[in-house]
Amino acid sequence: MAVLMASLWQAMAAMIAEKGAARTVIVVDPTATATETYAARQLASVLQQITGASFEIRTNTEAPARAIIVGPGAAATASFRETSHAQLGEEELMIRTEGDRVLLAGGRPRGTLYAVSRFLQDACGVRWWTPWASRIPHKPTLRTADINIRATPAFEYRDPHWRCAFDADWSWHNFCNGRASQLTPEQGGSVIYKYFVHSFYTLVPPKQYFAEHPEWFSLVKGKRTSDDAQLCLSNPDLHDFVVQRVKQVLRESPEALIISVSQNDCFNPCECANCKALDDAEGSHAGSLLAFVNYIAEKIEPEFPNVAVDTLAYQYTRKPPRALRPRPNVIMRLCSIECNFREALDSPANEAFAADIRGWEQRTDRLYIWDYVTDFAHYLQPFPDWFTLGPNLRFFQAHHVRGVFEEGAYESPGAEMAELRAWLLAQLLWNPRQDDRALIREFLDGYYGAAGRPLARYLKLMQKASQGFNLTCYAPPDAPFLHFKPLAQAEALWQKAEQAVAGDAELLARVRQGHLAVQCVWLARWEPLRKECSLAGATWPFTMTRGEFARQWLVAAQGVSDKPWTKVTAVREGGLTPQDFVSGLGIHNK
Repeated sequence: MAVLMASLWQAMAAMIAEKGAARTVIVVDPTATATETYAARQLASVLQQITGASFEIRTNTEAPARAIIVGPGAAATASFRETSHAQLGEEELMIRTEGDRVLLAGGRPRGTLYAVSRFLQDACGVRWWTPWASRIPHKPTLRTADINIRATPAFEYRDPHWRCAFDADWSWHNFCNGRASQLTPEQGGSVIYKYFVHSFYTLVPPKQYFAEHPEWFSLVKGKRTSDDAQLCLSNPDLHDFVVQRVKQVLRESPEALIISVSQNDCFNPCECANCKALDDAEGSHAGSLLAFVNYIAEKIEPEFPNVAVDTLAYQYTRKPPRALRPRPNVIMRLCSIECNFREALDSPANEAFAADIRGWEQRTDRLYIWDYVTDFAHYLQPFPDWFTLGPNLRFFQAHHVRGVFEEGAYESPGAEMAELRAWLLAQLLWNPRQDDRALIREFLDGYYGAAGRPLARYLKLMQKASQGFNLTCYAPPDAPFLHFKPLAQAEALWQKAEQAVAGDAELLARVRQGHLAVQCVWLARWEPLRKECSLAGATWPFTMTRGEFARQWLVAAQGVSDKPWTKVTAVREGGLTPQDFVSGLGIHNK
């Protein structure tokens, strides 16, 4: 039976290569975009790496009997007559086979590129874990089974904002389109924001305007101020000034699809009578904010009909207003900064945030999320949110969120499990209905090799040890899951992981970089942990002194010279270097 099924599968499959020789050609339409032509070249390159064969790319309106047609056009329409290419969404992809023809097409600008990436991953087994680590199978003979896929991303904006994700090739391979993805026009480009966030003082610089127009700035405790404050959002002259500023900026940046008109990263909203009346009437400071942003959006729309105005529902503006609704060209970006990230966002621990997302969902069709997936005070510290990432993205999808920004450790390589989170989030931002636990296991085995199994146990250990803890994105280094017993178990698992790949320099570099996170906590809490160890009657896991441990940790944090991704440059947001971190502990000579 097995032999029969195999032969039937082969009969149905399109032959790509046989014994290292190409058995198909790649066809691109003469009217193809630069991105579609680029997609064809990338397909040929990766197929050559897989099979060893060289694949011809033809520019033609017709396809031979054996062909991979890349992008929409005459050949695609003639070969796949029941396929409607004209109705494909901007990022929608289509993968189909008929006999020995394969169609990899999609909407513009990036749909065809995504079709190529999806085909290489699903049909050929390729994975791009990080910009420096991939899995390219060796298959001199390559066939593909019958495929009929048409897929659209769950979110229109997809940004796993980790340092290791700021690479254009990695971004399109993994279906990301955020502002930091650095996609070139040939790669379909990114979703371009202007100013991105906290833009009030970028639009209205206090140094330039406060002296002449103090009335444009917050009234706080009876005094106009620009110190850690906001704008007076009810001032009509300010309204018209900002309209002109936004228009000027957009005229200078025609590539921008979104412009941020959003509160500063502080509190102190305006308390003047007019702002207060708006906020009181709406039951939220989002009242005066949204009235202001709606006005800007309405006035720029005739000249910039394809541009959206983005603003925040953040901290004091998170609660939705009673009656006001965002205009269709306004994006509300709801921020989860106060949440407990150890628990899913639909859990009782996060009911306040869940209530806010339900409220905004009812008020807008353009809801974005700013989510937090690292510890900003301790980039390298274990942060057991791994198993909430999938449930949270499914939660966002269920509440009709349109875009997601996942803010991670963006300043430096080496943050705790950064590579896992970036890849996992990228996969789930395209389709959150995937099995996130299975994706985690796949990444651990694929990126860390034989070390994957002990590291899977490490994740479960930390997740269990953190039960009941309110895990904020500024969690302290003395959290319960960072006490001696769980930390000693974690250390043993990381040492076992290093031993498992000791004979492979590349894998060992990856594991040692990951190990820095647990070692960072030992370094920071050496004496309290020794006391806990003594009270427990346990064995201290190190024979070296704290000073020797610190010196070894610093050497590891410096990374490997030919592997720039191993060098840690910041251990917390704001750029504290590993050297300054160790010096601050006062142990450099001990």
